[in-house]
This record gives sequence, C-alpha cells and structure tokens, in this order.
Amino acid sequence: METKKIKYLQTIFYKTTLLIVITASLFSCGKNYVPRPYGYFRVDLPPHNYRYLDTLQLPYRFEISSYAKVEKREAEGEKCWIDIKYPFLNAAIYCSYKPIHGNLKELLEDTRQMAYKHSIRADAINEKLYQHPEKKVYGILYDLKGNTASSVQFFVTDSIHHFFRGSLYFDNVPNKDSIAPMSDYIRQDIIRLMESFEWKQ
Repeated sequence: METKKIKYLQTIFYKTTLLIVITASLFSCGKNYVPRPYGYFRVDLPPHNYRYLDTLQLPYRFEISSYAKVEKREAEGEKCWIDIKYPFLNAAIYCSYKPIHGNLKELLEDTRQMAYKHSIRADAINEKLYQHPEKKVYGILYDLKGNTASSVQFFVTDSIHHFFRGSLYFDNVPNKDSIAPMSDYIRQDIIRLMESFEWKQ
C-alpha cells in the first residue's frame, strides 16, 4: 500500500514539474523585442596636421590637411579652381575662384543660393561670419544639418578683387548619422583653411 502511495506521489511530482517547465517556457517566449538601432563601422580619424598650399600658381594660399591631396581643375577655362580630396574618407572640397569685376553682389547671391538650395533636405542651415581685416579676408561658413548632399559650404573674399568658395561633398548617399564624424573632421579643416587664408596679390 505504501509503495503505491509513493508511486502516486512521484507521478504527481513529475507531472507538476513538467507543467511548470512548459508554462515557464511559454511565458518566456512572449517577451517583446525592441529593435536595435542600425550600427556603422567605426572610422579611426588621424590627428589634425596641416601644411601650406603654396606650390601651385594660384592667387591665394592657405593651410590644408596633410592627409588631403590637391588637384587643379580647369573647368570652363578657369585656371584657379582646385579640388581638395580626402581619399581615405571618400570626400572632397570642391573649390572655385573668381576675380571680381564689379559683380560681388552676384557672386555672393550665387553662393547663398547654392547653400540654400539644400534647404529642402536640410534640418537647419547655420551661418558663421569670418572677418580678418588685417588679411583682407571676409567670409561665411554655412553649416547644413540633415541628410544634405553637402554638409559644409563657405566663401572668402577681399570684397574688391578676389572671391573664393568651396563645398564639401562625400562620394556616397548622404546619411547624417554615418558621415557625421567624417564631416565634423573635415569641417575643422575648413575652419583652419578660412582662418589661414591669404591673398597673394
């Protein structure tokens, strides 16, 4: 009689244990999963290091990153246009130069329109004024926030003879999250360019 009672209790124990395990398994599968944000590859950026761009026959000079390559671009008969390329970041600052012949207002308006044509995609466009009267260098840095094709644009001028402008572009689909560290890195180089800018003539 005692043996039957022990077997009965063992059977109840096994069935109860099995029921608890199945119930726990069912409830553990009901967890709500939260999607993780998309990750991007980390880019190790070198420390900023500069050298003067002064070897080309140009009416201006300034400091550029030691990691950048400069190529002259003779577009539409222009001889003083250059591209400052960052091969390891797949980016370039496209620079143009125009002599002023009573058309400063038009050049300033063209530059403003080129920056603000990105306003459709931009979250914001901030302007920072630069003035270096001792060098006769005046300009504006345009910071374009959001998924814009160009994240930084700028110009410098002496208001009488020279006008120089540049635009930063990455050779890939704009994504503010993935290119933000690289864009900030090159933005620092652009600020250095503007602060060290000098006219030769």
